[in-house]
Amino acid sequence: MVLQTIGLTKLYKNNRGARDVSLALMPGDILGLLGPNGSGKTTVMKSCVGLLRPTGGGVAIEGHTVWSGGGSGRSAGKEYEDALRGVGALIEAPSLFDRMTARQNLRLAAAYYPDVTEERIGEVLDIVEMTPYADEKAGGYSLGMRQRLGLALALLNRPRLLVLDEPANGLDIEGMVAIRDIVKAAAAGGAAVLISSHLAHEIELCATHVGIMYDGAVLSLSSMEDILAASPSLEEFFLAELARYRKGGAAA
Repeated sequence: MVLQTIGLTKLYKNNRGARDVSLALMPGDILGLLGPNGSGKTTVMKSCVGLLRPTGGGVAIEGHTVWSGGGSGRSAGKEYEDALRGVGALIEAPSLFDRMTARQNLRLAAAYYPDVTEERIGEVLDIVEMTPYADEKAGGYSLGMRQRLGLALALLNRPRLLVLDEPANGLDIEGMVAIRDIVKAAAAGGAAVLISSHLAHEIELCATHVGIMYDGAVLSLSSMEDILAASPSLEEFFLAELARYRKGGAAA
């Protein structure tokens, strides 16, 4: 198992966040978290990669503990490093050095990974179709170009767990298709992918499994195959789950 969360909970002072989220990703899985803004998707992702301290539950990556015992038990030293060693993430806006070029940003990140070579930097630039702009300063990039460079950074270490929070933000149709292809290629290569969106169509076209999130809870967790066997589209399935929840149905 690549990623496992058990009862993951992170609540803020306003009582919003994520509640009792249990997920399991195997190699090749693409799990899409689908829900409106504020439904808890980003909170779950940040907790999974160690950026937020949960208030309950636990997280493990490839058998290594990230959090346990409600966040008071964050693993330390080698255990924590081993948990995150094979993770690549793009969460919210990418953190870029605007006075550096795309290639320089990637070289700086590569210093943290002993196996990342100059050849790999060229590969990820090609993957995200940024090679023609590789030696231009990031400060002059459009939103879509910045998103592509953020994705290149996430792919740099050949991650076994790829965590992508709304990766299609700022991209045109061609860019969205490219993101889909990259996600599918990563999964075909054995990575597990956790991806979020508020766009049902985008999740439908790439995910193998879907977690419907609303108001901090996972309303349902199903395979895409089962969803499309029960509903004409993921969008209709989502609306049906939301209507059930609002009528007082129990969340899965």
